Amino acid sequence: NKQKKAKEMKIGIMSMQRIVNYGSYLQAYGLKKSIEKFNHNVQFIDYHAGKPLSALPTLSKQNKLKKFFLKRHKFSLFRLKIFQKKFKNYFNNLGFADNEFNYNTEVDVLVIGSDEVFNCCQKSELVGYAPDLFGANSNAKKLISYAASFGNTSIVQLDLFDKTEEVSNWLGRFDTISVRDLNSYNIVKTLCNNQPFIHIDPVLLYDFENDRHFLWDKKYKKNYLILYAYSFRMSDSECAFIKQYAKRKNLKIITIGGIQKVGKFISCNPFEVLSYFKNADCIVTDTFHGTIFSIITHSNFATIIRPSINGAYGNEEKLKYLLETFNMSNRAVESLKDMEIILQNKPSYIEADEILHCERDIATKYLSESLNIE
Repeated sequence: NKQKKAKEMKIGIMSMQRIVNYGSYLQAYGLKKSIEKFNHNVQFIDYHAGKPLSALPTLSKQNKLKKFFLKRHKFSLFRLKIFQKKFKNYFNNLGFADNEFNYNTEVDVLVIGSDEVFNCCQKSELVGYAPDLFGANSNAKKLISYAASFGNTSIVQLDLFDKTEEVSNWLGRFDTISVRDLNSYNIVKTLCNNQPFIHIDPVLLYDFENDRHFLWDKKYKKNYLILYAYSFRMSDSECAFIKQYAKRKNLKIITIGGIQKVGKFISCNPFEVLSYFKNADCIVTDTFHGTIFSIITHSNFATIIRPSINGAYGNEEKLKYLLETFNMSNRAVESLKDMEIILQNKPSYIEADEILHCERDIATKYLSESLNIE
């Protein structure tokens, strides 16, 4: 009877599944596939974006530089826009169409996560301060999270915007909370009585290598270095250093996910991107999922760490913990001179694979137990 009941359960996932980004897409895909293994009926549920608590400056020096850069790289921008448009076609593989929104939370269990669903102080208008992402308007019988993240939102910021009590009340409504990094763990533990768990991101949880939808023979025609970062985020000095390094090593620079001031932009689909990583000579990234892609494909990589200071959108909160988890802190680039030293030797993945196997078992057990309704 219990097995029959489990098969009939409706599970909703509220995540960043509509964000045109490889990491957002693959974490959503991975979580859906992981839950479907328990024979549940899984669907994605959309959130209503809120107004950002802090708006982006409109006439900053950075934005002026971006406009100048776009004028100089019109063809790359055109290719980026085409890529973003084509990317949305793959939403069908997640079980929904680009223009069909689902706000119905009348499911047995609503799973919020993964990705930065709790990052409520971010400036993006695609998310903003969204109560839905804390289950505020949920009609589900049970509310849980999986590998959710506050990103670089802090309690100091929540206090600054007078949102600490509200967020604390929302977190208190969860039946169980799973996060993916230490910063998020500490926030949850401080704000409510719920004892959070820390679990690996769905891109690490799911076995993409044995998924028949993924292609593993895609690669660039020459030996290449992947530069994986959001558009414009690589500085002039970083681009110059990477260009010099690639020239010395006789490598072609390709950029995936965003356009930069160096390299050729590659417009591959979500089912090809891991193959490009697997077949690359090396990867330079400053993103969470770029680092994960490198780990699961056993690649030679270096991860640039960016502190969250002076209003900058840093990555240290999540990336340092990720690298520590897999005993790969030595892949972190704190200054440019570190990069070439790091890339001299491909990391050994013996210990990382053992850790991943253990973490997958822990996360699978959590999902199995948390998705059941007594």
